[in-house]
Amino acid sequence: METGTILKSGEFLVKEIEPKDIFIPEEFNEEQRMIAQTCRDFLNAEVYPNMADLEKGDRELMKSILKKSGELGMMGISVPEEFGGIGQSFVTQMLAAETTGAGYSFSVAYMAHCGIGTLPIMYYGNKDQRERYVTKLASGELLGAYCLTEPGAGSDANSGKTNAKLSEDGKHYILNGQKMWITNAGFADTQVVFAKIDKDRVLSAFIVETRYPGVVVGSDEHKMGIKGSSTAQIYYNDVKVPVENLLGKRGEGFRIALSILHMGRLKLGANVLGAAKKAITDSVKYANERKQFGVLISSFGAIKYKLASQVIRLFASESAVYRVSKDIDNMMENLKADCGDTGRASIEAISHYAVEAAILKVVGSEMLDFVADEAVQIHGGMGYSAELDVERGYRDSRINRIFEGTNEINRLLVADTAMKRAMKGDFDLFGKAEALYNNLEKITDGSAKDENYFMEKSRYLSNFKKAILICIHGAVKQFDKALINEQEVLNNIADMMMETYVSESLLLRVNKLESLKGNISVYKDILDVNIYDSADLIRKSACDAVNSFASPGNAPVIIKAINTLAKVNGINVKDARRRIADKLIEDNCYKF
Repeated sequence: METGTILKSGEFLVKEIEPKDIFIPEEFNEEQRMIAQTCRDFLNAEVYPNMADLEKGDRELMKSILKKSGELGMMGISVPEEFGGIGQSFVTQMLAAETTGAGYSFSVAYMAHCGIGTLPIMYYGNKDQRERYVTKLASGELLGAYCLTEPGAGSDANSGKTNAKLSEDGKHYILNGQKMWITNAGFADTQVVFAKIDKDRVLSAFIVETRYPGVVVGSDEHKMGIKGSSTAQIYYNDVKVPVENLLGKRGEGFRIALSILHMGRLKLGANVLGAAKKAITDSVKYANERKQFGVLISSFGAIKYKLASQVIRLFASESAVYRVSKDIDNMMENLKADCGDTGRASIEAISHYAVEAAILKVVGSEMLDFVADEAVQIHGGMGYSAELDVERGYRDSRINRIFEGTNEINRLLVADTAMKRAMKGDFDLFGKAEALYNNLEKITDGSAKDENYFMEKSRYLSNFKKAILICIHGAVKQFDKALINEQEVLNNIADMMMETYVSESLLLRVNKLESLKGNISVYKDILDVNIYDSADLIRKSACDAVNSFASPGNAPVIIKAINTLAKVNGINVKDARRRIADKLIEDNCYKF
């Protein structure tokens, strides 16, 4: 795939791409599959046998397991070779994130270290900082944490009160403040800490070593899930931080924090895939063993419905994850050629895809919550017992809708960021939206007699995009700059965007699969049900938005256009879901 074919963030709303222009999981090479297998083997050998003890909050045990993963090279996947890592592509990083996602609270500790604990220094640090810290973080010699949230500063991170003042001799910053909900706090050696220097309006970032006098780590929080993950408050009492440990420039901390959040959202989107695959495999294995009324419950239509629904949502979410991952890799290569710095090129490429990062975070976390909930239900009473993994998976899943910015914040970001990118001139959203809005009565579904299977599905996706553009134009026309305060309408638009991006990614994947596999009938079933369901969700969200911004006289005209654009042909969803479930039941594990 040539790097010139990639779309800018949010541009999917107004531009189509071909299946050849995306990456799909079926294209992983041998090295990538070996790395994934290494991660899988590690979970089986080191994590699962110790889960019961990890759940008791054994900090030293978690620390020792993390260090073992570092010895295997698992902590250096994202780090260039010159700083002790193995310098893998972003696609490979996401595959490792996916695979380790099946590791429950170990996954949280591991991902926090490899991501937000290491990469801020890798991306924004100077050569000295990278050599002093990144090399040891990549090997597991040091373990890292990321300290942004404060008691009074959660989603509004820049309102934090932690303060740094330059010492009289100019050699240190004197750090005072408090951080909370810090993952890996109980055993981290290094911390990326955000604070305001003097009376600065925005944050700066510092590399703080836990051993510095004045750093006090509290006891671990008692949490609903991820109990094996050390989460604690950290206090800074006149901590002397060497001036050479200022990360990036003064006042650049807020930008660093936002950029790292984009990365965290993307990685979370991959991480939940592994957890979902584990839950689905647990579900089907139990359904293939449990008998009621003298037959296996996997033979029941109601159970097949649940199993198929789990598969459809996971497979669609996975399609979006690796689509954007390859886009990021391509943009990294372009930016690296321009700036010559791997770290800066990497974070700039990741930050560019802010819209898609928020989509993956919301879609992925809600997909896993659905899958984990259905896994418990399929297990019945046993699913509620702490004896089985699905109980742990259910509790652990819930945090993902809060991690990396709440889903409420991320929904707003999906719509708002796309519109801001368009306003900057990245792509023509508003011109196309206005043209559609001004010709509502001429809108048709665009169907043609000679269209084939994939042409029909592509037309549906194109129509969904038109519905989104109509809603954006109508909302902006009615509310103008005050739209930012109409969060319900922005949520409607965001939900439409998320459904469309994921469904389009799924469509492109299934289309590309046709050239790689012989029989793709079950994948067409997945696509059929996905688009059939998405059409209803898009129509409902669009109508809710229209009724919120349109006048009583104008609303019926817009609603009629929306109904036309959200129209899809009916399918036999019962039989389609049964065929999907039958493949899962026959394989007795997730093999899609």
